[in-house]
Amino acid sequence: MAAPLALLLTSCATVKLEPPPPQGVQISSQPGKMAVFIAGQPFTEYHFLNTPKPFLYPLIGPTGAAMTRNFPMASPAGEEHDHPHHRSLWFGHGLVNGIDFWTENPGAGRIVHDKFTGIRGGAEKGSIRSRNKWIAPSSKVICTDERSMTFYNAGPDARLFDFEITIHADHGELVFGDTKEGTMGVRIAETMRLTQSTGGVNPESRIVNSEGARDTEAWGKRAKWCDYSGLVDGKIVGIAIFDHPQNPRHPTWWMARDYGLLGANPFGQHEFEKLSNEKVGDLKIPAGQSVKFRYRFYLHTGTAEEAKVAERFEEFEAEPK
Repeated sequence: MAAPLALLLTSCATVKLEPPPPQGVQISSQPGKMAVFIAGQPFTEYHFLNTPKPFLYPLIGPTGAAMTRNFPMASPAGEEHDHPHHRSLWFGHGLVNGIDFWTENPGAGRIVHDKFTGIRGGAEKGSIRSRNKWIAPSSKVICTDERSMTFYNAGPDARLFDFEITIHADHGELVFGDTKEGTMGVRIAETMRLTQSTGGVNPESRIVNSEGARDTEAWGKRAKWCDYSGLVDGKIVGIAIFDHPQNPRHPTWWMARDYGLLGANPFGQHEFEKLSNEKVGDLKIPAGQSVKFRYRFYLHTGTAEEAKVAERFEEFEAEPK
């Protein structure tokens, strides 16, 4: 005997269908930030409000563990509280028309979010595009930038994204001054750093660049890419930064520090090469013109050699210009 229709409807109403598994790159708007998910897993958040400069925090690697330091956004036990301007991953420079846009010291400038110009997810990649104002302590706008962050669905063993920024001299001539305090930076997790906060050495940690310089020898050297690897939750992981071949002054100089800073700096020539001319590395951008920089970040498992960082850079180099 067939069941009454009302009973069938009641039974069907209790069935819960599971949503399809998330795929690709998803970007979610949240108060003061944009959250990025890759294949359903959290990757990073772009913080753009109530901050001295926009930044990405945290960076969660392919093992599911965070690969950047928490301070100053949080203060967990075991992390040093040095360099409070090292906000996970950021862009800035210590001498722009004489103003410090790198630190957060009294008298420093601010990079202020203006608006988003595009936010898009997708099966293979997603992107966040924004405009920002570089503002002096006097409240004068020094310049503006347009930045694009493209996040790729690169599979379970890697996290890959591009950071592209175009800086416009739309408020007069710009001079990016010669100083080591800059420019495209990431502060890695404390357990990955070469030297421990207690003064010891982490035997599993390594810095290596495209020219073969390793560890402390990589500081201030020019290279196409630089990789910093070490232990996080008992597993070797690493972060590589690729300097795009069309960037001004490629291959760039590297701020590769044993305490956990990895930065690409195309403006610090006199400090890195110990030259007497303190302005030899200045970069002038005439009023009305602009300059563009593009970097790729490759978060991987294993060492640089095991993750084939050199081969990944060659793929980046060969992409259509």
